[in-house]
Amino acid sequence: MLLALLMSPLSPGAGVAAAADGPSVKLSKSQAGTGGSITVTGSGWRERALLMILVCGQAEPSRGVVGGTNSCANADGRAVTTDGEGRFSRKVPVAEPPVPCPCVVHVATVTGAKAEADAVFQVAGHAVEPLPAEPAGGRLSVLTDTRLDGSSGLLTWFGAPPARTLVLTVGNVGTSAVKDPVFQVGTSHGVFAPQWEEQQWRGTIQPGRKARIELPVELTGGAHGDYTVSLKYGGKVLAEQPWGVGRPWGVTLFWVLVCLVVPAAVFRAGMAVVDRVRPRRAGGIRHRGLRLPLPELALRLPGVKPPEAAHRAPSSASTLPWFSPDADPGTAGRLSAPHDDTPTSPTAPTNPATPRSPAAPTSPTTPTRKGPT
Repeated sequence: MLLALLMSPLSPGAGVAAAADGPSVKLSKSQAGTGGSITVTGSGWRERALLMILVCGQAEPSRGVVGGTNSCANADGRAVTTDGEGRFSRKVPVAEPPVPCPCVVHVATVTGAKAEADAVFQVAGHAVEPLPAEPAGGRLSVLTDTRLDGSSGLLTWFGAPPARTLVLTVGNVGTSAVKDPVFQVGTSHGVFAPQWEEQQWRGTIQPGRKARIELPVELTGGAHGDYTVSLKYGGKVLAEQPWGVGRPWGVTLFWVLVCLVVPAAVFRAGMAVVDRVRPRRAGGIRHRGLRLPLPELALRLPGVKPPEAAHRAPSSASTLPWFSPDADPGTAGRLSAPHDDTPTSPTAPTNPATPRSPAAPTSPTTPTRKGPT
């Protein structure tokens, strides 16, 4: 029974790293040479999570990768996505890391909540050196979950740089005080590496004490999408926090208005120039390129009289074009038979016994003779 307990834990032949309530990694071989391959399987991961598998040097499961990803064979790494139950299996080529062993197969999430696990692995023929000693003095550890405080304003909606405050509580688990610690805050977009920026926190954390840390975080103008904010201290990543940044729709609305208003303004200006340069016709009107003489326009519009006809005085008698005013057919003669009110024709004989009506005018064509009675 005792022999089984000694052989079951993380012995070099087992190649297993597991946590009680976290993700685990298992290797098909605990040792292989360059050019070979091993199969890495895992369980307990987040479902549909994207993972990166690397062979790293200067690392062990208790301390992790001391030098970060710079100590790993990044060119020979492989990516894998977990299934609906948080499991995966991936074949990985064996490559020598840029630093000496002890080595591990390092598996970590690429996006979303941070999770990682290491399994002991030996690269055959690669140099082995002891790990660097841990620095004496204070060591900081995150005690509570990190969060991002703050919200976006109206200017951010129009492309201003989004800003938040990274808030977390750290404790000093070392043997000496930590005074004015310098943190590294990094922001990464998608699968890209974070861009680190040093920020100093003013204060002293005594051994066994804790402190609340608040560090400002700001992105570039117009940034949108899924970002990850990371906090590093002493070369080790202490915490990571996802940050979803909304799209600045105000910028999109501005460009849409520019694409609509500017062409319309140019068109109107061009039409105004053309209308001003175009020569004018005599007696015509100018309205958006329409040129018609006033009489012609009046004839074309129903119910509208030309201006000359509107100001002309009405005629007392209509005159036909083939009669002159001196030859009025009403006085020169009629084709119809005479009636009572018709003046006496000059050719008809006059009866002296018949009294002459005073209202009947004498025809101007009848001659009057004067002589002795």
